[in-house]
Amino acid sequence: MNYTLHQLQVFLKITQTKSITKAAEALHLTQPAVSIQLKNLQNQFEIPLTEVVGRQLYITEFGKEIALAAENIINEVYKINYKTSAFRGVLSGKLKIAVVSTGKYVMPYFLTDFTNANRSVELEMDVTNKAGVINALKNNEVDFALVSTLPSGIGIESEVLLTNKLFLVASKNITSSDKKNIGDYLLNAPLIYREEGSATRIAMENYFQKQGIQVNMKLQLTSNEAIKQAVMSGLGLSIMPLIGLKNELENESIKIIPVKNLPIVTNWTLIWLKGKRLSPAANAYLQFIQIRKESLKETHFSWIASY
Repeated sequence: MNYTLHQLQVFLKITQTKSITKAAEALHLTQPAVSIQLKNLQNQFEIPLTEVVGRQLYITEFGKEIALAAENIINEVYKINYKTSAFRGVLSGKLKIAVVSTGKYVMPYFLTDFTNANRSVELEMDVTNKAGVINALKNNEVDFALVSTLPSGIGIESEVLLTNKLFLVASKNITSSDKKNIGDYLLNAPLIYREEGSATRIAMENYFQKQGIQVNMKLQLTSNEAIKQAVMSGLGLSIMPLIGLKNELENESIKIIPVKNLPIVTNWTLIWLKGKRLSPAANAYLQFIQIRKESLKETHFSWIASY
C-alpha cells in the first residue's frame, strides 16, 4: 500500500460531499485533480470504493470503512501538528463554525483579526441552510454556529454579535408612496420568498400572520443572492436582511419601501452547545469575540444604524 495523506484527504472529502465537483470546490482543486487522486487511491484496493449509478456517485460499504479509517488517520496527523505548535507556545487547533447562508455577510468580519493573529489555528467554516447548521450543532460537529433566530429544543449558550434588520425591498423602478400597509403594495407586485425553513422565510411568515395579511406565494428562491437579482429585475418584492444589501442600496439598484411594523428586528448570534468543553482554539476565539465584538461592529457595521 502506497496511498498518501493527500489521497486520503481527497477521498474523505468526496465521501462527505458525495460529489467530485463539490469535493474539488471545497479543496480548491480542479475536478481532474480530484478524479486522479481518487483513481490512484482506488488502484491500491481490489474492492471498489465508489460506484456510479446513473450520474450519481455512491460510496460503497467498503469505501465507507476506508473513509472512517482515513478520518481517524487525518485527525491523528492534526493532533501531531497541534501538539508541536502547543509545545512551541503557539495557539493551534481547528476552529469549526457553521453559518446560515446570509451570515456570510457577517461572520468573516468577526474572524479575520483572530485568524491573522493565530496563524496556526485552522478555520473550517461551512455556509449552509438553517437545517444544516442546526444539525451540525446538534451532532457536535462544530464549535460554534451563527444564526439569526435561536433554535428551540436544544440547550445552547450564546453571544449576540450584531442586530439583524429585515426590510421590504423593491426595484429602483418601483414607485413608493405614502402607503403604510404592505398589502397595498402586494396588490400590484408578487412577493418573493426564501425556501421553506429558512430564518428569513419564518420571519416573513410570522410578520404576515401578526399583520393579519393573507399572502399567496408567487415565487420561491433558495438564496438571498437569487432574490436580490429577482428584485432588481423588477420580478417582485421581498422582505430581506439589510446585511446583504449594502452595495445595492449604495448604488440605488434596490430601495427600501417603508411600511407599517417593518423592519423586523432579530440578532445575529453566535451559539454553541450548553456544557460543551471548548477546545483551546475555540475558547480563545470566544474570548476574542467577547472583548472585540463592539469595536468590530463599529468598524464594519456602523452603516446599519442609518437604516
